[in-house]
Amino acid sequence: MYWERDYECMDREELEILQLERLQSTLNRVRKNVPFYRSRFDELDLDPEDIRSLDDLRRLPFTTKDDLRANYPYGLFAVPLREVVRLQASSGTTGKPTVVGYSKNDIRRWSNLVARILVAGGVTKDDLVQIAFGYGLFTGGFGFHYGAEAIGASVIPVSSGGTRRQVFIMQDYRTTALVCTPSYALYLADTMEEMGININSLSLRYGLFGGETWSEAMRSEIQDRLKILATDNYGISEVMGPGIAGECQEQNGLHINEDHFLAEIIDPETGQPVEPGQTGELVLTTLTKEAFPIIRFRTGDLTRLITAPCPCGRTFYRLSKILGRTDDMIIIRGVNVFPSQIEPILLEIEGTKPHYQIVVDREEHLDRATLLVEANEALLSDKMRETQELVSRIKKRLASELGVTFEVKLVEPKSLKRVKDKKRLVIDKRSF
Repeated sequence: MYWERDYECMDREELEILQLERLQSTLNRVRKNVPFYRSRFDELDLDPEDIRSLDDLRRLPFTTKDDLRANYPYGLFAVPLREVVRLQASSGTTGKPTVVGYSKNDIRRWSNLVARILVAGGVTKDDLVQIAFGYGLFTGGFGFHYGAEAIGASVIPVSSGGTRRQVFIMQDYRTTALVCTPSYALYLADTMEEMGININSLSLRYGLFGGETWSEAMRSEIQDRLKILATDNYGISEVMGPGIAGECQEQNGLHINEDHFLAEIIDPETGQPVEPGQTGELVLTTLTKEAFPIIRFRTGDLTRLITAPCPCGRTFYRLSKILGRTDDMIIIRGVNVFPSQIEPILLEIEGTKPHYQIVVDREEHLDRATLLVEANEALLSDKMRETQELVSRIKKRLASELGVTFEVKLVEPKSLKRVKDKKRLVIDKRSF
């Protein structure tokens, strides 16, 4: 079952010709309309006309999250703001988000690409799709919403949270497809068991999950407990959101929508391409984005490329499940969090020291984040009320600025080990 068979099953030679044409067009547009890329190309004495094959892609400069932050908010847009019909954003390490824009054509293409992912996972116009991703600046909710509407499916935009309400809606509306993070799917299963609901009485058939790392064991548990077919999908806000890649019902790698995105796997240390099938950092280049094209964006996600044919008939190459990160970013309930975002918050709060540690584990299948913070000794000794007020203030600031609820525990000064590597500020006890 396909949404756009002519593209999804293209001959590889034809696909590569199309990719090169679209790449050359994109390069000419960003050179003309985006000062950042014009400057980078000039530094390398590079003309877009010099890119005559897909192998020449490696001659182009990388784009990083630091580049996006340095050009906040609209510096990398390739169209005037009057042509931008949607703004979305993702979290950033400095407290500033990375802002991306969409033209009318971008929204139409985005809808079609997500429709491909949904159809590959089994969804049709006869389904009722319950979206339990957050709406707002996060791309997940809106991305799947418009993709499902493009198919003609009925959309139930519940958004995140309100778990018992989610279950009642699932029962009453006869939901057939669930879209959320995999950990939330298991939390829904737990809640249903507590409510005494017979899973076989529901109409659920499919689950499309993403936003966090998950294992085959977790997939098996979800499928067993919810009685559905569970597929993985991949999106990243800086590039587009959901719709970049997704599994078909073979459940053996995520098909990349290669007519719209060029994918590379590089050695994160050297920046050079790895051997086919080896694990490395995913780098993406957009081929059709109008408002916010991006060239060789370093995603920080570790994966590998699967080039073997898929029994489903799609000719697009596939990504393995995301295996981890190259940087210090952690994902908590589908939200990207950097330890470096926490330090400036603590520096502004009197009574704390900028020494902290993050402990992430799972309780009843939901992520739980605890922040250990060193506090002034006098505060810890005999000022219980002030201590409670301080904890409350820290929790509110973290929730407001990061979009994640943390438990906060104050600890003795100098009790936390000093580390230079921010990755070691995080103790991740979750088993994926």
